[in-house]
Amino acid sequence: ISDRIRQLSRDVFRVGQGSLYPALHRFDRRGWVTSYWRTTENNRIARYYELTAAGRHALGEEIAQWRDYSRAVDHLIGAEQPSA
Repeated sequence: ISDRIRQLSRDVFRVGQGSLYPALHRFDRRGWVTSYWRTTENNRIARYYELTAAGRHALGEEIAQWRDYSRAVDHLIGAEQPSA
């Protein structure tokens, strides 16, 4: 998951295990994810996570909030500065 976040963010976000797993446990307690164990192609046992319907709903709300923040920051950055 950490590698995927790093790839998708083009190396901007680097999430360590010390942040990732507590977040996943929190999401599990809230009912936002389910998890299961599976053997990988390398014959290792790995835990996989999936968003639940409640998790997809929460994600949609978070995305909307981040888009609002992004628009506000874009507006602030693009605002004309008063001349001195």
